[in-house]
Amino acid sequence: MRVIAGTLGGRLFNSPRGHRTHPMSDKMRGALFNMLGDIDDYTVLDAFSGTGALAFEAISRGAASALAIEQDRNAQRTLAENIDLLGLGSQVRLIKAGAGSWLRRSRESFDLILLDPPYDDLQYDLIESLASVCKVGGRLVLSWPGKQEILPRFGKFELLSNKSYGDGSLRVYERKV
Repeated sequence: MRVIAGTLGGRLFNSPRGHRTHPMSDKMRGALFNMLGDIDDYTVLDAFSGTGALAFEAISRGAASALAIEQDRNAQRTLAENIDLLGLGSQVRLIKAGAGSWLRRSRESFDLILLDPPYDDLQYDLIESLASVCKVGGRLVLSWPGKQEILPRFGKFELLSNKSYGDGSLRVYERKV
């Protein structure tokens, strides 16, 4: 895998072995960050981090910091190695837990929330709850299976963009209140 653009553009990082982690394609990741535009100095939550690709891309494109949450132990090891490999220890913090258990303890809020849940385990309640840590005026990006018609509800958010990419779609929301 590689970072697509920004200060780390072209840098390679590892992906966990096996099929439990399904990283977002380069094309879809590039489209996501092109839709977002300027994210300089943002604080970012990557709630289903996997390889760390979204967190790394955000930092490469100007985000101040990223919190990467991952519950799979194999992915956690790879993600920690990737943080070291890319020299991002001061900007990317790894939480080795499920997003739900982190959320119950957290008091943090973020400018940008990236939600790319495993497509075989869509957790509607958790995804809707994670929206609560988005700052007013912040954005939330949801990667969702294209065949899945029922979407999480984000009451305080306005849908800004919805694009389909093969078997998935990207939806960008902005928190209004």
